[in-house]
Amino acid sequence: MSIAPRSPLAFKARYVFPMVGPPIPGGIVTVAGSKIVAVGRRTSAGRVLELGDVALVPGLVNAHTHLELSDVREPLGQPGTPFVQWLGEVMRWRGQRDASAPLAAVEKGLWECRRHGTAAVADIVQPGWTAAVAAGTGVHVTAFLELIAPTEARAAALGEQALAHLRRPRSGHWRPGLAPHAPYTVVATLRRQAIAWAAQYRVPLAFHLAESQEEIELLRRGQGPLCEFLQSRGASSGELKGGLRPLDFLRELAQAPRTLVIHGNYLDEEEMAFLAARRATMATVYCPRTHAWFQHEPYPLARMLSLGVRVALGTDSRASAPDLDMLAEVRHVVAHHPAISPRTALELATVEAARAVGMDDAFGTLTPGKQAAMATIPLPQPEAPDPYELLLEGTPAAVELPDDR
Repeated sequence: MSIAPRSPLAFKARYVFPMVGPPIPGGIVTVAGSKIVAVGRRTSAGRVLELGDVALVPGLVNAHTHLELSDVREPLGQPGTPFVQWLGEVMRWRGQRDASAPLAAVEKGLWECRRHGTAAVADIVQPGWTAAVAAGTGVHVTAFLELIAPTEARAAALGEQALAHLRRPRSGHWRPGLAPHAPYTVVATLRRQAIAWAAQYRVPLAFHLAESQEEIELLRRGQGPLCEFLQSRGASSGELKGGLRPLDFLRELAQAPRTLVIHGNYLDEEEMAFLAARRATMATVYCPRTHAWFQHEPYPLARMLSLGVRVALGTDSRASAPDLDMLAEVRHVVAHHPAISPRTALELATVEAARAVGMDDAFGTLTPGKQAAMATIPLPQPEAPDPYELLLEGTPAAVELPDDR
């Protein structure tokens, strides 16, 4: 994930997990420049770096985070904090910071992601975000500009910012996306305009949906704690009068070229089937430790996967999770979803996450032609019947490619 030598260089590990095919004992990944050129048990490279008793895996992909909250030291509130109360805590946190704090927090978060072996993130960014903040970290950012506009006047102002974000010159370390926040924070006109812009500029969309029971109550009945919270802050557009469900929004979002449905904690069977039928362009993002922090009802992960829903993992922010460690999210899945194997859990943070974000041409697997973005995970001494079980210990770290030319 840093500057690579010009001549081919090989990395040998106790196990290589290419995520396409079985793990390779004594595996070798050969890189040239910034790309992988070969994966196997042999190499023609003149130099081989012995990594020792570790696993070599693809750089992890964090499919949902809010890095602007990376300066929060610990999750806000207490375990089981009501969602509406937590929203108030986030608003208070944002209100007490100076103007430079969010960008500094983003940079801090990117470096934390890198230390934990993350190669690419799908980050919800704020107006004022600059691509320069990501340039030196080695982590690729899909920057979803957050659109919160409960009124038409606010929507008009944000529309100009959205277009400016989409028209920024792109580089190899970032690309734009749009994030109309949620059904209750964006008027329908801006939500639909964002979908149209996503199609026009061929960028992905992120949308928080079915995140809490309070949201479901607001959609169905037009009332409840979330409705009262929005009204008390003058943030209610008055559009949500009841008689709605997440499926109504999924049908709109399906018109975008690629959509990340963030959380989807309370999708019903018909809504999951809708996503499964559109898995090529729509995915849900499950944030396991954030889900546990709020003590939501059990996440229907096994059911989603059995139906064919594309699911990716994310950390969400430090406002609801202890850190930005994607492997910790993988371990949480294995520990709390007995039907999910360690291999499947790792896929949700590598190949499936890369496909969900639309970055599988560069990330997600160790295969020739992809970015030489890799992570190492220390392995315990005893072997295991399933090598993927060995990954449930140790802390991942990004591989540093030498700069000796």
